[in-house]
Amino acid sequence: MENIGQTVLELVIGFIALLIATKILGKTQISQLTPFDFISAIVLGELLGNSVYDHEIYIWNILIALSIWTLLIFIVERLTQKFRGVRSTFEGNPSIIIRKGHIDRDELKSNHLDINQLQQMLRQQKDIFSIREVEYLILEPNGLISVIRKPKYSSPTIDDLKLKQKAVYLPITIISDGIVDQDNLKQAGFDENWLFNQLEKKKISKAEDVLYAEWSEDEGFFCLKMEET
Repeated sequence: MENIGQTVLELVIGFIALLIATKILGKTQISQLTPFDFISAIVLGELLGNSVYDHEIYIWNILIALSIWTLLIFIVERLTQKFRGVRSTFEGNPSIIIRKGHIDRDELKSNHLDINQLQQMLRQQKDIFSIREVEYLILEPNGLISVIRKPKYSSPTIDDLKLKQKAVYLPITIISDGIVDQDNLKQAGFDENWLFNQLEKKKISKAEDVLYAEWSEDEGFFCLKMEET
């Protein structure tokens, strides 16, 4: 029982410590996952795991280690923000793999990629099934690719087609899983009477029967019933 109590205590303290660490470090661990960020996240998890499974290591030692590691990562993040020269060391630089339709084999090799991997990345990330469509391809530090298609393969824009531009409106979620979001309903400028009138038009008697509903200024009211999924 003593070991169980110690394990629970270590998990709770470790959970709080990791939560504080992720709040301090911000969103870079997920949204800008560079190799350095990936390794730092693994180390943070391993430090906590060691305290849980190795009873010879006290939680206070792990908390000190977590604090020092978090501080080091925080310092690195601040350095990369202030000093451009440090960024390439910790974050890496983007690499131009395809330039003006031609593959740079040296860049391909330096990033440990082959043609098959390059084709797979184009298919999965950009829905491009032929390298001939690519004018420029940049491999970002986080492993994702940015692509500019050749003019003949690029989608026409509104300006190209000489069409009148329409205003863009953000849809507002009104109902999710049968629950009315009162704040969003008010933000859209409506009340529950309006909402129930809209539901009656769809032959729906109550909000609990709605899986999802939204309002858009240009498209109006849209909803999906539970049984439609």
